[in-house]
Amino acid sequence: MKIVLDVHAHLLPLGPADVQGLAGVEWAAEGHLVLDGAALRNRDIYDPAKLLAWMDRHRIAQAWISPPPTAYRPQLEPAAAHIWACTVNRAMAACAAPHGALRAMAQLPVYHPAAAVSVAHEALATGHRLFSMAAGDARRGRMLSDDAYRPLWELLNDARAFLFLHPAGACDGRYARFSLTNLLGGPVETAIAAAHLAMSGVLESYPDITMCLAHGGGGTAAVAGRLARGQDTGRDGAYLGGERIRTALQRFCVDCITHDADALQLVASVFGKDRVLFGSDWPFDMGLKEAGAALRDTPPELLQQLAVANPEALLARLQLNDTEDAGHA
Repeated sequence: MKIVLDVHAHLLPLGPADVQGLAGVEWAAEGHLVLDGAALRNRDIYDPAKLLAWMDRHRIAQAWISPPPTAYRPQLEPAAAHIWACTVNRAMAACAAPHGALRAMAQLPVYHPAAAVSVAHEALATGHRLFSMAAGDARRGRMLSDDAYRPLWELLNDARAFLFLHPAGACDGRYARFSLTNLLGGPVETAIAAAHLAMSGVLESYPDITMCLAHGGGGTAAVAGRLARGQDTGRDGAYLGGERIRTALQRFCVDCITHDADALQLVASVFGKDRVLFGSDWPFDMGLKEAGAALRDTPPELLQQLAVANPEALLARLQLNDTEDAGHA
């Protein structure tokens, strides 16, 4: 199976020299980063050669890379968050530059909207139009529908940018057992972000941003009917005018990581078959390390769309069909 684009691959190409002097960051003697006490032991995350070899094996032409959630660091204050984002983004861009098959998505510090605008300005000034960001700020309760993000949406809309939204940690003690912080908290956080962006009118107001939700949009597809019912029956605040939720959701792109063929078909029906893209979540076990096997039960038409037709349309829309700027985000 040929795959034109992997929209969800992680790298963090930092080494000891890159993080020297940064508070809360250390390079362990065992050869991995420790970020605010959290060890990132998967060695593949630091090595673009491993990703490129995996792409060759699975016939993946291009991957858009972003740092893993461990690197989001929500506790940082604005100045430190800006420095950290720029450190990561410089390393990501330098990593991608020699390889036509890689493009870096500049990471935005969602936890501080003004800092996110500043980082986005700097990235855009160097030709970057692909971005990644945590899907909201559960720690502070700040939502992507908040007015504080309007300057960011205006900037990205003017740039006709791509923004990949990935869940961060969920702040709910009930997720502590059974790995539910990842298995359930992540999909819930993504659904919350999708609902806020769609129901607030952000997607309609800033139509030139291409927003992509990780993991098939999390739990969004499963509750889309309930959200629509709430609007149709006049639930308090559920409908503010403008586009209804069913229409607004089809402005998102989503990756295909659902781990269930029936769930993927539901995702395609809610967001639109033309909005589903291949994602691997490389190099993590919760991803699609064996792309062909993971999608073997996907209907052939949908498989062709998410692997070839849809990414080709996205590249054309973003005017990224050429390879001469492949190192840019």
